[in-house]
Amino acid sequence: MTTDPQTLLKTTLMLLQSVAPEVDAQTLQLATPLRRQVDLDSMDWLNFLISLHQHFGVTIPESDYAQLVSLNDVVNYLQAKLAGA
Repeated sequence: MTTDPQTLLKTTLMLLQSVAPEVDAQTLQLATPLRRQVDLDSMDWLNFLISLHQHFGVTIPESDYAQLVSLNDVVNYLQAKLAGA
């Protein structure tokens, strides 16, 4: 699987929009906390993380959830996990 940041970002945004179709990917700031920009409740957030796991095959333990704040954080996390796989 690719670890190219742009590809990871594009796929991450697609998965986010599958959980929250109202999200306008064009308006999201990469470094701003994602849950502050998008009205995701805890169940939506969990569904988003599950979709990342299912798509990329990356296990995201609950202890890592606090690291996944912004889109940059998510992409960097995926990139590191995929590179180490």
